[in-house]
Amino acid sequence: MQTKSWLLVLSMLVLPLCLAADNMAEGQRLYAQTCAACHGEDGQVNEDMQLVVKPRNLVKSILTEQQMEKVITYGGMHYGAHSDIMPAFQTVYSKEQIHALAQYVHKTFTKKRDKRVKKLLSEADLTPMNEEKMMHTGKKIFTRNCSLCHGVTGNGKDSIYIEESKANKDFLYPYNLQKILLDEQQIFLYIKFGGHYWGSYKKDMPSWKKKYNDQKLRSVAKFVMETIVAKQ
Repeated sequence: MQTKSWLLVLSMLVLPLCLAADNMAEGQRLYAQTCAACHGEDGQVNEDMQLVVKPRNLVKSILTEQQMEKVITYGGMHYGAHSDIMPAFQTVYSKEQIHALAQYVHKTFTKKRDKRVKKLLSEADLTPMNEEKMMHTGKKIFTRNCSLCHGVTGNGKDSIYIEESKANKDFLYPYNLQKILLDEQQIFLYIKFGGHYWGSYKKDMPSWKKKYNDQKLRSVAKFVMETIVAKQ
């Protein structure tokens, strides 16, 4: 009886490891089959892709594994992108396959993501602030700077630069902030360091850390989260 008990305990310990290994193997297979053509075998983008909007560098991504799973499922446009370069795979793969794929991408390419985000937040000025003042400051900065690209409502459609960018073939595609997946801290880090820092191939989403301090950038993040993202 004692031997059987030990075998049962051992099987309970080994089974999750086997399942995890199977998930990673399946995720790797799906990535090679579907994603590597755009994102590259190493997750750092296939430079030969002749696309107006190039894929993200997954190694730099700010997304969590759960957020990646959602983007893979529903596609980039569902979460605010104005380009369908990142398609939805909900009709291509099962939920289990998409979960395995997101797990593989996260553990292979963005395994340092959590540590990186935690470090940047630990270095930031996160002193408690008056919420009313934050909303006032955030709205002021958003109206003055961010609305020029994302529009006054944040939907990215009424940017004064879109048609101009098409004319000079620079192609500006501001995100619809009403649909984005990021939480308030992620928005703050995205504004502070800019899109290129987090994997965008262009620098059309600039870093604002030289112009505004952390408290002002946090105010913008709060304003975006509570008055724009909250509308979705």
